[in-house]
Amino acid sequence: MKKFFVMLCAAAMTVPTAGAQLTLTLDRALEMALSDNPTVKVADLEIERYDYVRKQTLANLYPQIDASGQYTRSIVKQEMAKGLSFGADNTLTATGNISLALFVPSVYRQLKMNRTEMAAAVESARSSRIDLVADVRQAFYNVLLAEQSYRVLQESVATTQRVVDNTERLFNNGLASEYDFISAKVQLSNLRPSVLQAENAIELSKLQLKMYLSIPEDVDIAVAGSLDDLRNVVLLGSDNLSTDISHNSSLRTLDLQRELLEHQVKLIQTQRMPTIAAFGSAIYTGNDMERMDFSSMMGGGSKPEGGTGEAIAQASSNSFWWQHPINVGLQISIPIFSGFSKTNQVRSVRNQIAQLDLQRGYAEEGVVLQIRQSINNLLTSRETMLSNEMTVDQAQKAYDISLTRYDAGAGTILELNTAQLQLTQAQLNYSQSIYDYLSARAEYDRVAGNDEYANRE
Repeated sequence: MKKFFVMLCAAAMTVPTAGAQLTLTLDRALEMALSDNPTVKVADLEIERYDYVRKQTLANLYPQIDASGQYTRSIVKQEMAKGLSFGADNTLTATGNISLALFVPSVYRQLKMNRTEMAAAVESARSSRIDLVADVRQAFYNVLLAEQSYRVLQESVATTQRVVDNTERLFNNGLASEYDFISAKVQLSNLRPSVLQAENAIELSKLQLKMYLSIPEDVDIAVAGSLDDLRNVVLLGSDNLSTDISHNSSLRTLDLQRELLEHQVKLIQTQRMPTIAAFGSAIYTGNDMERMDFSSMMGGGSKPEGGTGEAIAQASSNSFWWQHPINVGLQISIPIFSGFSKTNQVRSVRNQIAQLDLQRGYAEEGVVLQIRQSINNLLTSRETMLSNEMTVDQAQKAYDISLTRYDAGAGTILELNTAQLQLTQAQLNYSQSIYDYLSARAEYDRVAGNDEYANRE
């Protein structure tokens, strides 16, 4: 969206006295669509999401560290015998644990699966861009067609108006019949509704183009170029048509889906394999439990040599007795039997693969048909366009001859009206055939998966 506002500001500075108008070429429109269209942004965010998913899976191979703390206050202590109880009034404990996966096959397979998911997201984004490029091109061609048709009709109105003015002068001088004058005015009246329809078509086609480019409706846009200019550009690249479908986005997406299912089969199989992990724990605990002289109880009241009784008495005077045990070890987990659940899961996924293979084969036949049909439509529309170009030249000559004959008094208004109508229709047909040709090329690029514009940033 930032690019759009920069362009809009540039347009406003260029035309300070008028309303802001944004002039668009086809390349500029495609650039704006690929940077600002919500569909493309969603596809890019989906790629970013799968990158987070991959990092989340990778985190299972990192050391896992956690710590906890606990305070316990004894209300009633446990007693072994009357008058003899164990336990402390207050206990403080701090615990730290660490674990490290040494051999986890499912995580390694999941990482490969994540890479395929990322590739599928990239292909989905590529497909969105290819579709968007085709839609923007056709919307841009719609605007050019509507404007060119409007100009043809305006020219026809201007020409017919001159005939009406000339016939009126001849009628006033008694050199033309009232029928000729009325016929000329009827011809002019018949053209005006078509001009209004062309004006509405321009507005609607511009609204559609704004939607694809994420341009607000209140911003006025103008398209640069003409159908004839774009026709010449496309004609230069019409000799490299191919039935290659290897870049078709739908087929590539199905291939990636099959690859994901294959990864899923192997992921299920890894659940039959053992896993190895290292672990460690450290505990720091203290309590205020009273020390008792068990040696005096066991030795008939005599204290052991070395002043042990004094040491115990001294220890009993401390508030807390602290301990800090530390443990490390290895853990291996070996799955032995799970009721054939893994076997049935594998069979279920392989059933999905078989279904997908059938869908892929059917889809490939459809894509082959589509690309051949698009090539046929492209070639047919090209021949129609070249034929209509010759028809316009012939209709122009016929109109010039009929106008000369009418001005000389040798022709009739009916001949002139017919020639004018044929010329206008020939020009409209020619514009429509150019549009059909350009649209057919855009559709061919969509089916073939050509991403010349889609790869542009």
